[in-house]
Parts: sequence; C-alpha cells; structure tokens
Amino acid sequence: MSDSLTVSPARSTEPPGISGGILGRLGATMAGRSRLVVGVWLVLLVALGSAAPSVFDSLAGAGWQANGSESVRVRELAQQHFGGNSSAAVQVVVHSDAYTVDSPQVQQALEEIGTVFEGDSRFGEVIAPQPGMSISPDGHTGILIAGANASTDDMVKAVDEHKEALTAVSGDGIDVYPTGASALWSDFNKANHDAMIKAELFSWPVTLAIMVLAFGSMVAAGLPLLLTLAGLIASAGGLVLLNQVTPISVWAMNFAMMFALALGIDYALFIVARFRDALTTAPNSRAAVAETMDTAGKAVVLSGLTVLVSLSAVLIVPAPAVRTMAVGIMFAVTFVLLATMTLLPAALGALGSKVNAGALPYAKRQQHRSPRFEAWGKLLHDKPWPFAIGALLVLIALSVPVVGLKVAMPSIQVVPDDAPVRQGYELVQAQMGEGAPGMIQIIAPTGEATQVAEAARTVDGISMVTPAQPATDGSGLVMMQALPDVDPSDERMGDILDDLRDTMPADALAGGAPAENLDLQDALDKYLPIIVGIILVLGFALLLIALQAPLIAVLGTVVSLLSTAAAFGVARLIFQDGHSAGLLGFTPQGFLDGWGPVFFFAMIFAIAMDYTVFLLATAKEHYEHSGDPEIAQVDGMAHSGRVIFAAAAVMVAVFFTFALAEPLPPKEMGIILGVAVMLDAFAVRLVLLPVLLRLTGHAAWWSPAWLRKVLPSISFAHH
Repeated sequence: MSDSLTVSPARSTEPPGISGGILGRLGATMAGRSRLVVGVWLVLLVALGSAAPSVFDSLAGAGWQANGSESVRVRELAQQHFGGNSSAAVQVVVHSDAYTVDSPQVQQALEEIGTVFEGDSRFGEVIAPQPGMSISPDGHTGILIAGANASTDDMVKAVDEHKEALTAVSGDGIDVYPTGASALWSDFNKANHDAMIKAELFSWPVTLAIMVLAFGSMVAAGLPLLLTLAGLIASAGGLVLLNQVTPISVWAMNFAMMFALALGIDYALFIVARFRDALTTAPNSRAAVAETMDTAGKAVVLSGLTVLVSLSAVLIVPAPAVRTMAVGIMFAVTFVLLATMTLLPAALGALGSKVNAGALPYAKRQQHRSPRFEAWGKLLHDKPWPFAIGALLVLIALSVPVVGLKVAMPSIQVVPDDAPVRQGYELVQAQMGEGAPGMIQIIAPTGEATQVAEAARTVDGISMVTPAQPATDGSGLVMMQALPDVDPSDERMGDILDDLRDTMPADALAGGAPAENLDLQDALDKYLPIIVGIILVLGFALLLIALQAPLIAVLGTVVSLLSTAAAFGVARLIFQDGHSAGLLGFTPQGFLDGWGPVFFFAMIFAIAMDYTVFLLATAKEHYEHSGDPEIAQVDGMAHSGRVIFAAAAVMVAVFFTFALAEPLPPKEMGIILGVAVMLDAFAVRLVLLPVLLRLTGHAAWWSPAWLRKVLPSISFAHH
C-alpha cells in the first residue's frame, strides 16, 4: 500500500488520480474538506438533536381516517353541533359489582371523573350515563362521555395527559376505564413506542456484531453505525419541526428509526467496502474516495431515489397517518443519503488506511473480491437451470397464499390485555352486547328522524337504535346511535354499514369509529392497485435510466415483484391463518392490518430494488470494462455478494427484533419485512438475478441506439 495513503487529505489540494463524474468530484471535495464537513454536520445535529428527544411526545397520535369520507363528515358534524359527541370523544366506563350506577358511591365517582375534564378546553360537553343508551341492563355499568372539542390528534394527547387521573378514580369496589378511539390510540401508541425502543436497543448490538464479522475491523464496522445515528438524529429533529407545520403521525418516527438503521447500514456497507478496495490501487485516500463515489456512490444515489420514489406513491392515499408514515421514512432516507454523500466521504478521507484499524486476524487477508462469492457466481454460471427452477419454485409456492389474503383495520387485540382501553372495551361488550363498543352514529335532519330510525331498524345486523337527540345549537339536526350485533372488527360489519347507508334516506349520514375504519379500508383498497402501478412503472424507469438496458430493467422489476408477493404469502400464513402464532406470542386476528398491503408493498419493493441496484450496478461496471457477460455476472457477484449478504443479514436482524414486540402491528412489520429481505437477498439477488444474467448474456445489457440517445449517459465504471 502506498505511503501516500497516510498523508492527511486536507494538506493535499490537488492530489493525483482524481477523475470521474460529478459524484467522484463531490467525494473528493468532501474528503479534502473533512473538518469543515464534519463541523457542519455537528452543527446540524446539535440543532436538530435538541428537538429530537421530544419526538415521541410531540408527534401526532391519530390521523387514521379517509379524508373526505362520509364518516369523517359525521365526526365533524358531531363536534360542531352535538357537544363533541363524536368518534373522538372520550368514553369512560364505570363498573361496580357491588353498586349500581345510580348509587351515591358511583355518582361520586362520576363527579370526580367530570372534575378531571373541567378546565381543559379540548373536552366538550360531558354527558352522564343515560338509561337505555349508556347504562347496562343490570345497572352496574355506565359510560360517561366527554365530548371532543379538538382535533383527533389533540384528543389523543388529552387522553395521554388525563388517563392516569381518570384511572385513579378507581377504588372501593368501583373500576374506571377510559375507552373510545382516542383512548385506544393513546394506549396503543404507548405500547408501540415501548416496543420500538426495546427492539432498537436490542438490534444495535446484534447489528454491530454482524458488521464486525462482515468488515473484520472495528473502525470500518463503526462507520455505518455512526452514519445511521446521524441520520436518525437529523430525521427525528426534522420531524418535530415539520410537525409544527402539519401534524405528523408518531408512527412516522417508528418507521424512520427502522429504515434509517437498515438503509444507513446498507449504503455505508457498500461505500466502505468499495473504499477499502480502492485504497489498494489509488495513490491516496482522497483519490480512493473519488473512485468510490464515482462507482458505488452512483448505486447508492439510485437506490435512495428508488426508495423515495416508491414511498412517494403512498402520498396519494387520502389518510394523514399513512401519508405521514411515508414522509417519516422519506425524511430518514433523505438524511441518510445526504450523510452518505457528504459525511461518510469526509470521514473516509480523514481516516485513509486507518479505516482498517482494529482489524481481526482473518480480515487482514480479506479482499474486496470475495473468492467464495466468485466461486458461487461460477457455479451459477455453469449450472443455471437447477438454481433458477429451485428459486422460482420456492417463490411461487410462497406467493400462492396471497390469493386468499384478507385485510381489515386493527382490532382491539392490537393493545395489550392489561391496557385500560381493552379492559373497558371487553367490559362494555360483556355488559351491553358484542357491538356496543362500535356504535354507528347517525346524523339526519330533524324532519326525517322518524323515517331514518325506522329504516335503520330494518337493517339486518342492527339490534337497536337509540332515540333521536336534537343538536345543542338548534341547527335542525338529530343524532341517534345504531347498535350492531357483531364486534366492530367482524368482517360482517362492512355489509351492515353498507346496508344501513343504502337503506336510509339520502340526507342521513352514518359514521362513528367502526365506520371510519371501514371507510379508510375502502380508500386503501381503492388506491392499492394505483400505488402498485406507479411504483412498478417508476421503479422500472429508474432501473432503465441507471442501467441503460431495457431487458435487465424489466427482469429486475419483475423479480422484485415476485419476492414481494412471496413475503405477503408468508404474511397470510402467519398473521391470518395463525401458523407459528404460539411461537411468536400473538393471537391471530384472522386478517392482516389494513394499511399493510399499501405500505409494506412500497417498503418491500423499495428494499428489493435497493439490492437490485447494488448487484446490477456492480455487474454493469464490470461489463463496461470487459464487454463480457460472463465476467460481468461472476465479477459482479464476487464484488457485491459479500456486501449484499452482510447488508441483508443486518436488515433481517433489525426487522426480526421487532417480532419480539408485544403489540401486533410492529410484530407484523418486523416479520413481513424480515421475511421479504431474506427471500429477496438470498433467493432473488444471490440466485435468481445472477442466473438471469447468465441466461440472457449480452442481451441483458443491450440497448437500442434510439434509447441511448434519449436516456442520460450514466456509467458505473471509474475513468
């Protein structure tokens, strides 16, 4: 290794060996001004980091609705004209085995509960338990309603602040449980937050261990983690600031944490591995950075763009929580990408050959070109068909169950058994009927009240309709509640709601918490095919621009779709059919959570294309040098196989740690994404895609002359 590698890049203004494109020159600039770049990032991280600790307290807790839907209109009318008695209202269940609701003891408890709500402008009218409406037939359970006088997000925060005071009223044989949609999101967000933090803490040491094994050097292994930490801090602080402009779901940070860790390590692995290889031939560390960014840097940028494009498709769904989850990941990916393009080259330029410091004995003999993956690439080249058929059979077999996949919005089972909202929910069901926690709210003109009530009572599945309550402001509207005879998460609930809306007069509107869930599910189902189409088209377009080769761009997109289908097939077997539910510690709901297909498809496809870009960009680089498809396939595998394997191992470890979470949604997220990465990296990128390169030969890289004229010129070879 040249002695010049030990020279500080900051002293050498024009080192020899620097050439290449924009990214190469950018990398050299960052490496030559490493102190300035690190200083700017420190200022940025201190500024954003000051806001980061409050991220989980600051972000919004709700937003699970279909904007513009009938159920959202009902909620708005209820808050405007009926003292806030909407789906966002807080329902406080009061139960006593010893006393009835009209006893002095329970009345005293109800007064204390009312006192908790006094003085907080977010709560509207407080409605005491009413006979025949919110008192159980035996008189031992009553529901006090505190109206919602604020947005759904503010109501969740209000419950966060007051639920301890509410549950503290319990005692002397009286139990108090805050319930309703706002309380549900309050309890669930807390359980989800605790689970995510626990999973993150567990995943970091596992990740570090994998990184040390992959790099064989403590310094090289630590760089990706530092890069990821910078991305996490920046995105957390950025989301808190963005939340001042528009409400951002707390779930956005959960996903951002997961993706910043997974993709940050992915990108840094690819860059650091290539830099270590470039050090062996480049005249100095700055030139090595330039070569790295001119080759691997392009693949990282294209991968990041693919992730951002895939997630941007989700923004068309008219649901604030879904949109802001996408925004959260896009924020994290953007900051990680910026750090990979600026901070990482600066750190590598400053470290130079010291990047190999703290190397383990075996790593001193380790080359960037892996002999094991070279041998694997040759085996795939010599015997492509058995491996192609085997990989296809596995992926197709796992994809078949997708046909019977069912989706629905989460049930009460997503919160722990001991959560107050679940205890109150189950108590209301036991005392007042299976559908009592999911009453359908009906708002109609006063003159049509009788007609609406009679029509609602004829609907199969509606067991009772409460008397019409006039609006408090004389607006000429009435509200009544329809009691379904099924659990709010029962699949028959959708038919009941549809029949109710079809049967009632046109001026009558049906809403309430279960209706909001169903309207959101309808919106997600409606937009899923559109989102899938957008992602496939844009994913193909980016691959085509990157590789300048239509055939391999098509094949790369198709195999990504195949691994995505296989992951959803596994999701159905586990979360819908309940296979391994006991082992994983959950009770199956009989369906996958409704936002899963839209969101997981975007994330899985983004990750799949991530690996596709890494493998094919490396293969294209060797094809540009040699013009030989065999060399491109074998050398592409030899130079990227270890990185893809290590990156996949890290991602699987990160995602599977979320399988340890108690709440079901993080468990779904971790297992589905973990399975997707495992299938995609090991069955597709390390088997099927190299085999396709072997079988297509020169045709994989062919491009018609007219297309080359249209597309921007992108080369992965360093000149």
